[in-house]
Amino acid sequence: MYRVTREIDFCYGHRLLNYEGKCKHLHGHNGRVVITLEAAQLDYRGMVIDFSEIKSVVSQWIDDQLDHRMILHQDDPVVEILQKMGEPLYLLEENPTAENIAGLIYRFTRDHGFPIVEATLWETPRCFATYRE
Repeated sequence: MYRVTREIDFCYGHRLLNYEGKCKHLHGHNGRVVITLEAAQLDYRGMVIDFSEIKSVVSQWIDDQLDHRMILHQDDPVVEILQKMGEPLYLLEENPTAENIAGLIYRFTRDHGFPIVEATLWETPRCFATYRE
């Protein structure tokens, strides 16, 4: 098996519902997602995939949809207020935990034809969550 990995940095804010710690408040992160792709054989170029293809699709989507946005549960009471203020949001059907954001990025990457194995979201330099099927 061959594997390639790309790291993508982005900034985001969120808060967790049904949570009693500090993360129940709106706050931000300088996040890093690490996506790993795998193939049993290399393509005609000798690659699993060209890194520039990952950049043009996955990195661009993260930049357009998640970077410098509040990632919130769609039922969060602050959504309406932030929308009225014109704040950029990305809404999820689940709590915007590191685990769920890693899963979101994994599914986007998979659904766009990339042979992804796992997505790891580093929320801080010492804390990360990984999603794989």
